Amino acid sequence: MSKALDGVRILDFTHVQSGPTCTQLLAWFGADVIKVERAGEGDATRGQLRDIPDADSLYFTMLNHNKRSVTLDTKKPSGKRVLETLIKTCDVLVENFAPGALDRMGFTWERIQELNPKMIVASVKGFGPGPYEDCKVYENVAQCAGGAASTTGFDDGPPMVTGAQIGDSGTGLHLALGIVTALYQRNTTGRGQKVLAPMQDAVLNLCRVKLRDQQRLERTHVLKEYPQYPDSHFGDAVPRAGNASGGGQPGWILKCKGWETDPNAYIYFITQGPVWPAVCKVIGEEGWIDDEAYATPAARLLHLKPIFKRIEQWTMSKTKFEAMEILNQYDIPCGPILSMKEIAHDESLRRSGTIVEVDHPVRGKYLTVGNPIKMSDSPTEVTRSPLLGEHTEEVLSELGYGAADIAALRAEKVI
Repeated sequence: MSKALDGVRILDFTHVQSGPTCTQLLAWFGADVIKVERAGEGDATRGQLRDIPDADSLYFTMLNHNKRSVTLDTKKPSGKRVLETLIKTCDVLVENFAPGALDRMGFTWERIQELNPKMIVASVKGFGPGPYEDCKVYENVAQCAGGAASTTGFDDGPPMVTGAQIGDSGTGLHLALGIVTALYQRNTTGRGQKVLAPMQDAVLNLCRVKLRDQQRLERTHVLKEYPQYPDSHFGDAVPRAGNASGGGQPGWILKCKGWETDPNAYIYFITQGPVWPAVCKVIGEEGWIDDEAYATPAARLLHLKPIFKRIEQWTMSKTKFEAMEILNQYDIPCGPILSMKEIAHDESLRRSGTIVEVDHPVRGKYLTVGNPIKMSDSPTEVTRSPLLGEHTEEVLSELGYGAADIAALRAEKVI
């Protein structure tokens, strides 16, 4: 069965996380991703956070599946000529260098267009045009600048970043969509184009409900579904909302049986309007169904803290999985707080390909995430990440370089 991106060749100049997330997703969909790395060094994450000496780290392997690795010194004239040939034969160049780095290499947008007018150049940058566009940005900086940190945590504590890599991996996902869209448009125009995904922009896109709430706050001076209501004063900016739901359906994280010793013995519980009678019956508070103080969603907003305290008395008598089984019978929205250990051993996630076991020639078997997007006619087979420079000769041969040419490049230490 063919893959969705069969025939698309990606020149991958990305490193660390944001860019590799993007190119790995494209590789999963069938694109031929050629990762260009420095000889002897490679992607910085090959050696970061190593758990096995002299083996590529999990940081690298889990972001570079299904790719081919080529080593190339683009500072040398012969290395530049190889890169020019690659540009001529590839569809997309993806990079997350520091601002201006590609230009300093001698490969400006204009030069790339001379070599290949159909080339799409896709870039991850920390910020778009503006006062910070030349700043280098990492994951947590993006979360802070994109509005996530200021709205995460509890109102009596400092701003917090989330463990989800919304700055790096989130931006990579946005960039992948931009690339596929540009490829589609090229079918009509015949031209390449630049695709830019600033990390600040991507984080803000994921925080749009908070921008929604900022406008609501400025108009009404209160956010009734936030835990500060009705007891606390609202300032002029969206406050941190703890574990409150961002969608208008009141929700909170509640303790379950075993919480005293298990830091993840919790469940997320939503008191959605249509299932409110069922909630009351499950926890043994049938009188709340017709009580004026609890009967409507608007009325309940004044009593959310005692409501969740009472629900928690019930959840604390059940394990999170026992509570899930009961609540799902009544269509009450809920979800267990799953630890990474529980996720790693979840058989259903392995069957769906969301968690995959991969065999590596140096580090052996390890777990990784699979393609989160499932397509019926483009199945994903997750293959291991490449060793440094593993495919250099293979790719050069495809570009028309003979054995003598390759030997000369190796002698020059270009590859």
